[in-house]
Amino acid sequence: MEAKLQNKRPKHLNLFKIRQPLPAVVSILHRISGALLFFPGIPLLLYSLQMLLQSQQSFEALQECLRDPVIKVALLLPIWFFLHHLCAGIRHLALDLHIGVTLPQARMGSMLVVAAGILLTALIGVMLW
Repeated sequence: MEAKLQNKRPKHLNLFKIRQPLPAVVSILHRISGALLFFPGIPLLLYSLQMLLQSQQSFEALQECLRDPVIKVALLLPIWFFLHHLCAGIRHLALDLHIGVTLPQARMGSMLVVAAGILLTALIGVMLW
């Protein structure tokens, strides 16, 4: 009996073939977005702030850079990182308070985090244009 069980076990665990539930995906994306907000997010934000405050010419150069449509589209990704991280962080705080810990509530909370992140990013994207 034990020999049969050992034959069915996978030899190599392929993480790309394993389908994670939505709460796990939201949690993983929360960690990834936090790491990407830290680096390269903080250095880029500080560099932009330096350009903003350094001189009139650097301020105008930053404004010109931010008017470029490619840059506007590229800014949507870090905006989504921030908004997803914010919404998922609120969800994690609720979980720490034992709110939404059952499986159906966790799935619904994860769907709300994904929907809120996309919706808020779209709204800010509309405001950028």
